[in-house]
Amino acid sequence: MRSRTLRALAIAATALLSATVLTACGGDDDSGGAGGEASAIRLGYFPNITHAPALIGVKNGLFQQALGSTKLETKTFNAGPAAIEALFSGAIDATYIGPNPAINGWATSKGTALKIIAGSTSGGAGLVVKQGINSPADLKGKKIATPQLGNTQDVALRAWLKQNGLNADQQGGGDVSVLPQDNATALQAFAQGAIDGAWVPEPNLSRMVQESKGKILVNEKDLWPNGQFVTTHLIVTQKFLKEHPETVKKLLQGHIAAVKYIKDNNADAQKAANEQLAALSGKPLKEPVLAAAFKNLEFTNDPISSSLYASAKHAEDVGLLKPVDLKGIYDLGPLNELLKADGQPEVSDAPAA
Repeated sequence: MRSRTLRALAIAATALLSATVLTACGGDDDSGGAGGEASAIRLGYFPNITHAPALIGVKNGLFQQALGSTKLETKTFNAGPAAIEALFSGAIDATYIGPNPAINGWATSKGTALKIIAGSTSGGAGLVVKQGINSPADLKGKKIATPQLGNTQDVALRAWLKQNGLNADQQGGGDVSVLPQDNATALQAFAQGAIDGAWVPEPNLSRMVQESKGKILVNEKDLWPNGQFVTTHLIVTQKFLKEHPETVKKLLQGHIAAVKYIKDNNADAQKAANEQLAALSGKPLKEPVLAAAFKNLEFTNDPISSSLYASAKHAEDVGLLKPVDLKGIYDLGPLNELLKADGQPEVSDAPAA
């Protein structure tokens, strides 16, 4: 499965590079003139609470208001690797995503495909298990789900298992059987007892606790300095950023407005996020789940860059990533310009806190 994912990424990366060359040579591009504003921007995000700035930015029209005449087109994904493939293939221009798929995309494209342009979310992920599982040792022989092989939670689980003397291969074998599956499947499987636990993001973490009597064995924020680590950030293709910097800046304005809205209007923000989730999935979250999920998350423009570099090392340690130079993966200039103008503190792309 891992090899298939890498092949797909490699093929998509080749397509992206070819498209870049075509444009440079005068190929068709109906998104607006180089350096000008695009006629449309295609934005990806996930239907879960860790992407609340995206949910609220779309629902409340904050992105469209900032973009003005540029049309916002959106597409949702279940996990990061699928979003990266869409970015590589040219199906989207920007996306909210977790750190590890962004790192993989950077590595696969040899630093040519994307830039991280803003933080979004810290926290809100961890390992929820059946009652009776009280320690890492109790996980031997158990089945644990993650959203997708190589996604942020998948890497976090595998790294934590290794740190606790347990192994898990990419085929579902080893001391612990790690079974990548989409969030809806994992929720049902946990409720039915088909799996023993899952390392998942909110709101699935709180849903498994409240709806299926699971318990949190690991809250991931307990593993990071100051309890902060990047769960979600915003990336854009280098091609789109180069050709339409003003459109990217306007997208960032909408993003900053969404983060600020959450901080200033938490109750209304929860309602807006839940309404957008319902529009995407057909069913809103129950109020106790919604409240618990928001409480477990911090929404921030800071990409918490130090945790990205640490996540890359974790992926290397568990064999999901070859050593990669991440220098240049961030472009926080436009974000910091907007934050400074708004009287907010600027953010850093430093590898260590």
